[in-house]
Amino acid sequence: MSVSEVSHSGIVRRISPSSATVEIVSQSACGSCAAAGLCTVAEASRKEIEVPGASGFSVGEEVDVTLRRSLGLRASLLAYGLPAVIVLLLVVGLSMTSIGELWAGLAGLGALAAYYFVLYLLRDRISRDYVFTIQKKR
Repeated sequence: MSVSEVSHSGIVRRISPSSATVEIVSQSACGSCAAAGLCTVAEASRKEIEVPGASGFSVGEEVDVTLRRSLGLRASLLAYGLPAVIVLLLVVGLSMTSIGELWAGLAGLGALAAYYFVLYLLRDRISRDYVFTIQKKR
């Protein structure tokens, strides 16, 4: 793995002729702690990623799933950065007018809902840019 890639360990769960489904476990920062099993703060979530064109793998095999780091940063910007800027600008801008703070807040929530709805509608187009690759575990 190079510095320009983000990698996670995973297990192949399903194989189809055109892709493989890999399950990865995302852990919180304290998830690797020895006492994580006893602590209620530690959390881990399982995610399934579909990797196109993955042949030569078998179900249950451990693999490394990689994605270019620049795409991860772009995904974070689309999911968190841009919506925060939209809501902030809208709420502050409307609060400076004679519209009440309640209506400015509701407008911000409405804009946020509209933004995520548009993102949902464009999910197929966006997903074409985010191509994961898998490699056998070394």
